[in-house]
Amino acid sequence: MNTFSLNLENPIQDAISRIRFAPSSNNLLVSSWDSSLRLYDVDSSKLRMEAPGEAALLDCCFENERVCFSAASDGSVNRYDLDSGIKVSVGNHDDLATCVEYSTETCQIITAGWDKKINFWDARSAQPHGCLNSLVSEVESMSLSGLNLMVAAGSSVNIYDLRSFKTSVHTKGVKVKCIRPIFNPKGFVVGSIDGRVLLEYICRSSSNEGYAFRCHPKVKDGRRHLVTVNDIAFNPSVIGSFVTGDNDGNATLWDARGRKRIFEMSRYPNSVVSLSYSHDGLLLAVASSYSYQEANEIEEPSQIFIHEMGNCDLTSPSSSGASNKK
Repeated sequence: MNTFSLNLENPIQDAISRIRFAPSSNNLLVSSWDSSLRLYDVDSSKLRMEAPGEAALLDCCFENERVCFSAASDGSVNRYDLDSGIKVSVGNHDDLATCVEYSTETCQIITAGWDKKINFWDARSAQPHGCLNSLVSEVESMSLSGLNLMVAAGSSVNIYDLRSFKTSVHTKGVKVKCIRPIFNPKGFVVGSIDGRVLLEYICRSSSNEGYAFRCHPKVKDGRRHLVTVNDIAFNPSVIGSFVTGDNDGNATLWDARGRKRIFEMSRYPNSVVSLSYSHDGLLLAVASSYSYQEANEIEEPSQIFIHEMGNCDLTSPSSSGASNKK
């Protein structure tokens, strides 16, 4: 596996909140607490666009290769033209806007935040399209899988069908830090603040029962060391292969179907705060940054590492006999 650090000629001045690869290219979108949204061309390691703002950016997402969105600490939601860098306001939450997604099926921008609301905006007119305000806790994480909207709030996962807003609620025994979709078979995976990963399938059967495991079961002074799982990413080209990143700077590849560890990467300089696979699964981006979660965090400069995935992640792990590195 070849690895290189993305050349940040204009360094990111604060913590990274989210990284996302573009839908069909190796352009990487980066939101950060320094209030700027950046777009990097990973192939050339060049900065393509930087759009400064007034508030910390807590999330970002693509609509397509030329348009993206951000969610900010002042509650604002903004749209960006990636060719010109021009920013236009979409709307506002009443508190921090923590999450933003774009639905290609409904042409909606979907946002959520600490005001316990999920807002829907028409991407074509940037007009409000609806609001769900029945949540009992602030939204920590949100993901889309087709017409299924997955929202993590406190220890609960709410799944909404965007066609009818029919809701199913899954209560977990842990505080959820991140939620991401499982594509085949359909389901979701959550990472918790106590180091656990829980997989649950929407349509259960004998061949796809959900399960949970401790992601990094390390022990310190005879006691279990609990480390927050900050992000999880599934490889779009390999069924059942996913990677987790935690607050201790660890990133680990897993085989969901074989229920085993595939490979543990070298420890990163700081917390792994965000992960993203390229559209073809050939590249994995890892954001190493402080996360404002621990009092003793070392504020090292934020870095983004790019991994060119090799045999450890480009074959079906359950059938390849991959080793379980401890």
